[in-house]
Order: sequence, then C-alpha cells, then structure tokens
Amino acid sequence: MTTTCAIGLDVGGTKIAGGVVDPEGRILHRMQVPSPTDEGTDSTLAALLELVDRMRALHPEITSVGVGAAGMITWPAGRIITAPNNAYRDLPLQELLIEHTGLPTAVENDANAAAWAEARAGSGTGHRNVVAITVGTGVGGGLIVDGALLRGQHGIGAEIGHLVVNPSGNIRCGCGSVGCLEAHASGTALGRRGREVAAAEPHGPLATLAGGADHVTGETVFAAAQQGDHTARSLFDELGYWLGAGLAGLVNVFDPEVVIIGGGLMAAGDYLYPPTQKSFHKHVFAGSKRTLPPIVPAQLGTGAGMVGAALLSMERQLALAA
Repeated sequence: MTTTCAIGLDVGGTKIAGGVVDPEGRILHRMQVPSPTDEGTDSTLAALLELVDRMRALHPEITSVGVGAAGMITWPAGRIITAPNNAYRDLPLQELLIEHTGLPTAVENDANAAAWAEARAGSGTGHRNVVAITVGTGVGGGLIVDGALLRGQHGIGAEIGHLVVNPSGNIRCGCGSVGCLEAHASGTALGRRGREVAAAEPHGPLATLAGGADHVTGETVFAAAQQGDHTARSLFDELGYWLGAGLAGLVNVFDPEVVIIGGGLMAAGDYLYPPTQKSFHKHVFAGSKRTLPPIVPAQLGTGAGMVGAALLSMERQLALAA
C-alpha cells in the first residue's frame, strides 16, 4: 500500500460514496452511506464527517480529502451555492472539512471531478486537452484545457448539459431554460420522448412493455430497442442527433485531443453511438479538412467522481506545501 492516499467523496442525491485513493487513481477501499432524507444541512454534513472519520481510522496514511458534489460550487473556496438534488444551500463545505480534519481539502463540482479523473487516470491519460461528458439522468461534464480544468471566473463554468442546442424548440430543461443539451440528450429526455410516443400509440410496444404510457422510462425504450422495435430505435437516433450536435459545438470551440463519453445511457452502445457519430460529423466545423478527436468511452465508471476529487485534493496538498 502506498504511504500517501486521499479520501475521495462523491455526494449524490441518494448516497454518499467514499473511497481511499492512491496517487495513481486506484481505489483501495470503498464505503458509502445513504444521503440523509431530511431537509437539513446539518445531517448531510454529519454523514460526510462520519464517512471521513471511518476511513481515516482504517487508513492512517490519508493526507488529504476531496469532494465531488452536484451543484454550483465556487472555486477555490469550495462553497456549494446550490445543489439540484440535495437540501443544502450556501454550504461552506471545504472550510468545514478543513476545520474538522485539519487536512488539505478540495471541494469541486462532481462532473468536473469525474472529468479530471478520466483525464488523469482514465481514457484521457496523456492528453492535455480533453472534453469529458457524462450522459445519464442528466448531462454533465468537464473541460480540460492545456492540462487544467476549465472552471471560469467563479468556478461554475463548463456546464455542458446546459449548452443550448435548440433555442427555438419548446422543451424546457430542469434548469428553467429552453433547448439545453440535457433536455434533448439525457436519460430523462429519452423517457419523456418515450412517454410521448407511447401516449400516441397506447397499444404499441412501448406502452405495452411498460404497462401504460405513463410508466415508460429510458430503460423501457432501451428494452424495446433490444427487442427490435423500430420506434424505440428511432428515439435513440433522435437523442444521438442532439448529442452529436452538442459534441460538435464543444469541439468547434475547444479543439480537444479526445472526447470521452460516460454515464449510464452509454450502455445503449450500438443504438446511440452511430447516430451520435453521424450528427457529430455533420455539425463539426471543417470536418473533412482537419484531424478530428476520437470519441471514446470512459474507463472509470461510477468511481470517477471520487477518484477525481481525491486527485484534486492531492494537488491542493502539493500546492500548499510548495
């Protein structure tokens, strides 16, 4: 076992996952606790501190703490302004963890943390310019430019899911805007379109498989596609169109070496990759006259957030020691 490790925490809406991570990004030990169900900030903080204390008791070699959490998070202060699936607001989490542990601590947006993990220890290893996108219930991601995370002026940049791809449409995103990539190319979007189609065809495969149009989810659409339903496959074509257009916009602006795609929706594989690639090549600037970055699958899976958070905390520790 390495003599120096970090704790990486991934704070989600249903669970808080923690890992002890070495400098190469390997997870040596995992733990998790349910996310508190009440409305108080104190209970979430208590759960985090309990997990940290348990891991430190088992691993005295831990020298820093990193957290990846959903929401708007200022950098470098590590203050969570707001979070979509958690009760806390304006939480100075980084400061509180430092007070409790006495260790160098970094608190970062979870999508940024996952992107950093892929760039440092996953599919982006060795590259300095990376676009990493996660397609699941929503769409998240991060941008690595010249070897550093792009955070913007206040630490809340690189909100890939809220790149506007269809401003003239009528689909409102959960953020309140219209035409976001997340509203068109996520598991939530796939389920919504599936329910719309099933409502129009109440005796069709989707409605039948789900037991009613109102019960159709993205998983239902995937299952129907596997059974050969052409309508379900056309919905993946539609989703891939928007995803490819979004990727093209990112490549047009940032010219990365590689584009990494992860998240649960990518399990759709052959139903989603071909239409995504087709749309990407249609919309990317000067595609026939340049070397385009490969679009590759993520490697680190559900552990990416905790790995990235831990690696960021190690960098914070090195910076403080310099």
